[in-house]
Amino acid sequence: MTHRIAVVVLDQFAPLDLGVPGQVFWSAETPSGEKLYEVVTCSEGRAPVRCSAGYTVQPDHDLDVLDTADTVVVPGIHGGAPLRHGTISTTLRDALRGRPRIMSICTGAFVLAAAGLLDGRPATTHWRDAARFARLFPKVRLDPDVLFVDDGDVLTSAGVASGLDLCLHVIRRDHGSEVANRAARRCVMPPWREGGQAQYVDRPLPQDGGGTAATRAWMRAHLDVPLDLNALAAHARMSVRTFTRRFRDETGMSPGRWLVRQRVQHARHLLETTDLGVEEVARRSGFGTAVSLRQHLHAAVGVPPLAYRRTFRRA
Repeated sequence: MTHRIAVVVLDQFAPLDLGVPGQVFWSAETPSGEKLYEVVTCSEGRAPVRCSAGYTVQPDHDLDVLDTADTVVVPGIHGGAPLRHGTISTTLRDALRGRPRIMSICTGAFVLAAAGLLDGRPATTHWRDAARFARLFPKVRLDPDVLFVDDGDVLTSAGVASGLDLCLHVIRRDHGSEVANRAARRCVMPPWREGGQAQYVDRPLPQDGGGTAATRAWMRAHLDVPLDLNALAAHARMSVRTFTRRFRDETGMSPGRWLVRQRVQHARHLLETTDLGVEEVARRSGFGTAVSLRQHLHAAVGVPPLAYRRTFRRA
């Protein structure tokens, strides 16, 4: 059965945020080309809504369509009462509550928080609006440093491109990595950015062409062998100190932390798409032993390898 996504549009919506769900979820298909999601758009009273780029859209539905939705998405906004005062209309608040799954992109988190859906829960929003969000919604456990937060039935993401990451994450959660990877290729975007990755870096990327991208690609191609800082720095033709600093500048994390995430991601892919035993998955992903793989996978996704395979394996 096709999964229905309902996108709720507010005045002063962020144009890209509105387009992201329709494009990414539309790109998710079965191997035979059947669409897995239907995306519909609505506004309060089916009223026209104007965006920050100077044009108006007319949604096809009013908020009643949320009653038929499996997932609700609230795009970011660039103004209005949610950002200024932390409030939304009673009609919108009541319409958003009690949904099976609800997501926000960027400052759409202000709308979810104003509806009372984030109290006591972890969430994120665009880093530039984090201080304002914290003042308006002190009950929310805000993490302004990550790309997105998956708290089960409520998911929030940071600015602009992280909405793409969140939608792909949901496709992966619903249908596995193969479907998500095909959707990513259709959208010409990277198939995976970990939600806990930093939103931004404090210093600009190196402009001399000597960064760590080539070494990161080399690391991905050699996940199954031991990789220490000395070997990585030697590959990049840098000192350990310079390599570590540049790596953090470009990725927002240390080489070791980044490498573990790549290995976890590769292990997840193998568990989803192959019949390899856990020991072999551990070897190919660079964890060495099933015990080490089990520890790292549980830390990342909360389940051991065999439970993960049973949940996410797709025929």
